[in-house]
Amino acid sequence: MIAFEVQDMSCGHCVGSITKAVQAVDPQARVEIDLPTHRVQITPAQADAAQLRDAITQAGFTPVPA
Repeated sequence: MIAFEVQDMSCGHCVGSITKAVQAVDPQARVEIDLPTHRVQITPAQADAAQLRDAITQAGFTPVPA
């Protein structure tokens, strides 16, 4: 499992955007997001941490390894 803290994630739309960005890179990834704690946990099928971080960054967010 790969975890990021994404402090600039603030609403349901953000959750959807991050989920879509991750699944565009790794369609089989399991994405769990806890909005109150700003935590994104990903169980990837094929992407590595750098690819997932880049996907979230390109979606307009600032992921920090947790």
